[in-house]
Parts: sequence; structure tokens; C-alpha cells
Amino acid sequence: MYASSFAYHRASSVADAHRLLAANPGAKILAGGHSLLPAMKLRLAAPAAVVDIGRIAELKGITAADGGLRIGAMTTHAEVAASPLVAKSCAILADAASRIGDPAVRNRGTIGGSVAHADPAADLPTVLTAVGARMEIAGASGTRSVEAAEFFQGMMTTALGESDILTAVWVPTIGSGRGAAYAKFPHPASRYAVIGAAAAVDASGGACTRAIIIVGGITGMPTRLPSVEAALTGQPLTDEAIASACSKAAGDLSGDLMGDIFASAEYRRAVAGAYVARAVAAAAKRAS
Repeated sequence: MYASSFAYHRASSVADAHRLLAANPGAKILAGGHSLLPAMKLRLAAPAAVVDIGRIAELKGITAADGGLRIGAMTTHAEVAASPLVAKSCAILADAASRIGDPAVRNRGTIGGSVAHADPAADLPTVLTAVGARMEIAGASGTRSVEAAEFFQGMMTTALGESDILTAVWVPTIGSGRGAAYAKFPHPASRYAVIGAAAAVDASGGACTRAIIIVGGITGMPTRLPSVEAALTGQPLTDEAIASACSKAAGDLSGDLMGDIFASAEYRRAVAGAYVARAVAAAAKRAS
């Protein structure tokens, strides 16, 4: 299927992108294209104009900044997965990026595109929320920073306004005594997460002192599991204690849950705890 007719504009800078967006009301931003173009071909989106930001040099690259890493929005998943800086500073992000789609998707899709699209089955929103990432946003009136927990607001809904451009993602360095890991049940065709679980665990003396548990692929946005977090805190990070705490995952998942012919909402809810336990166990090993 073909997309409806649209005007194509290539931006040379962030300022130029803002100019083009202002001149073309309702225009959509094109990053890697793996989300917008399929939607346009299916006629789920029909913008009159598209603004391509793919060749803006200032939106690319990975650098150390503010006790963590600043990753330009147009940095590809493959670049994130292969980066020694990411592997050393935030290994969970490198792991998750390496499991997105297939090589073609990873070499074209971008971290900014995935974050801005906010697909509930995408890997990165879940991971970035768990580690406390921040989104750098350039608006017509200036730049602001938004915590991941506030950035993702619902099904494919974010804190981005119509004239906003996501310019970078900042992730903290995960230091000694803290571990983070991601476990995923991938759909065999799309490789999207049927269930995705990200765990960030602080440990001391073999016991959990703090935990942040986020799941994706089950609700319309990254969802925190407070009952699991509370059950882990203060407990030894043994297999038995982890399994007991993670059995509470289903209790934190209610309301309008996602389901399809491959995996029903009830199935995802029932199985979520197993993937949360895998993520917690892997995070605990990294924290030790």
C-alpha cells in the first residue's frame, strides 16, 4: 500500500526544522522512518508534509555528560548497541538496543524515533524509564529536560508538543552497588516485546536496598510495579526471595491491558512475573 501524497522537506539544522514545522502546520518529523512510514502506508497517518531530520549532524553521537551519557536523538540502535561507552556506563541500554528488530531495523531506526513514537511494545521506553533517563527537548521557545517517567504519558502519547523536537536522551552511569537488566519475550515476527521487563536494583551485603521495576508490552505505556519493588526491598537477593517478590507482578497490572491473537491480556498478565524475575536476577548479579 502507498502513502497519500505529501510534501517532503529536509532540515539542515534543528533551527531549520523548527522553521519548516512552523511553515507546514500538521507536519510530521521523520527520523529513521520505521514507525512513521508504515503508519503512512497503512493510512493511519496522512500528514500533508514530512520534515526529515535524519541528516542533522548535531542530533547524532554519544558523549559523556553530567555523570552519564548524552545520546543524540538520531543515533541508531546499532550504534547504541555497539558503543563501548554505553556498554560500560549503562549496559542495560546496550543489551536492549541489540535486541530491537533485525539488523536492518537497528541500522536505520534511531533512539529518538523510538522514544518519540512511544510504542507500548517498544523496548527503549521501558528501559529508559527504569534507569531514570531524561529527554532533551528543543521547542520554539527554548530547551527543556523531561524525566522519562513524565515523558511517556499514554498509548503513543508523550510530553512532546507539535513544535517540539527530541534532540537527545541522557542516561545515568550505573555505578558500583547498582545493577540494571532487561528481559524480553519477543514476538517471533516483529521482535517487539510481548512482555518486556526492566529492573534497576541497588544492593548492599547481598540484600536489595532499592528497586525500580518497569514493564512494557502489557499496558499503553511503561508501567511501574510498586508491589514487587516493596517486596524486594530489604530482602536477600536469593532466587527464592526474587521469585516470591515477582509473583506479585500480576497484582500491579490491572485495567485496560493489551492483548492480541498471539498473546491475550490474561496471558501477558500471568506470565509477566516470570520475565520480571529474570530481569531482577540479572540486575542483582550486576549489582554484586
